[in-house]
Amino acid sequence: MNPFVQFVKDLSDRLGNGFSSINQNDPSKVAYVRNLEREMKSRDVLDIPLDELPVVVFDLETTGFYPYHGDSILSVGAVKVEGMTVRREESFYSLVNQEQDPSREIEELTGITGEMVADAPSLRDVLNDFYAYVKGDVLVAHHANHEKQFMSHATWLALKKSFQHRIVDTAFLTKIAHQEKKLVSLDECCAHYEIEIEQRHHALYDALATAELWVQSVAELKGLGFDTLEDVYTHLATLK
Repeated sequence: MNPFVQFVKDLSDRLGNGFSSINQNDPSKVAYVRNLEREMKSRDVLDIPLDELPVVVFDLETTGFYPYHGDSILSVGAVKVEGMTVRREESFYSLVNQEQDPSREIEELTGITGEMVADAPSLRDVLNDFYAYVKGDVLVAHHANHEKQFMSHATWLALKKSFQHRIVDTAFLTKIAHQEKKLVSLDECCAHYEIEIEQRHHALYDALATAELWVQSVAELKGLGFDTLEDVYTHLATLK
């Protein structure tokens, strides 16, 4: 199935059921999600020029790597990108309340302590706010499988809904532009593009750095003749 067709189908199913936070007796909220559904159905994301695609670049800090084995989301950071402009003033950031304190290793890595998350919003509230922030924009992350696994688990856990968003991975873009360099980690990619990461392993600052990586990668790919996501996915399908 065409990826965008699947994307719209998934979004339609989700909005048709409604997030658990949406009061179906509130006509204004019901009208809002229906308008969003119609807007998404009218846009073929794969055919929108990369430098015109409205995206939300996001990053998660977590207690580990395995959400289905008890690890959880500690914080969510995100920023909007419109065209080739990172909207730093429209960023999103929230810690997430935890039942247990982060391990010492995670505290040292992320700077997030048990005291910091003790009074943080619940996972349910953070996800509701995050989805309201994202609206119909395309999600972008670096090595997105990590984010996808945690968002899938967390969305079901907190909202009893499937995570159906399609995420574009910036690693796909750098793979096309610099296949010979084998750029892998966010640190390696940012070093190549001379992007400064203000604070590594902080969800918002990593998201801001990834947003800059998205912008520079898109500019590079446009110069190589890749105009849309469809061009990107078609080329990736030919790579070994």
